Amino acid sequence: MEIVLLILGSLLLLAGLVGSVLPVIPGPPLGYVGLLVLKWSGYADFSTRFLIVWVAIVVAVSLLDYFMPVWMTKLFGGSRAATTGSTVGLVVGIFVLPPWGMILFPFVGALVGELIYDSRNVGKAFKVAFGSFAAFIFGTGAKLAVSITMIAYAVAEIFA
Repeated sequence: MEIVLLILGSLLLLAGLVGSVLPVIPGPPLGYVGLLVLKWSGYADFSTRFLIVWVAIVVAVSLLDYFMPVWMTKLFGGSRAATTGSTVGLVVGIFVLPPWGMILFPFVGALVGELIYDSRNVGKAFKVAFGSFAAFIFGTGAKLAVSITMIAYAVAEIFA
């Protein structure tokens, strides 16, 4: 049973890494569940304090990723349409031109969304698209950093 839990925990950590980039998979929360499963497997001896700190980090980065695009879009003067456009652009980019589409299409989606909302101000639309894109890059980077760090701790603990 320990081997099954080891494999499951490892797969959850990898799914968490993938979910850091794909918007439909909750990356860091899956990675955290992977840490818990590894602890239960007996292959990793994470302390309670370690797990509490990591749940706080996962919650913080998840909330940040949820609110950052809205906040940055508003900071740059944008509408909800730009945020929606950025998300739609990401989903389209995953299928149309991976992996570059996941980087380019959120910007294009935010630009198109803002232009649909206010077609008279192209300069503002580019500014808003940049803000939305910056939030996407920051959020994705934070999720990747958290997921990679959890994997590094898991690997170090398993092979220690």
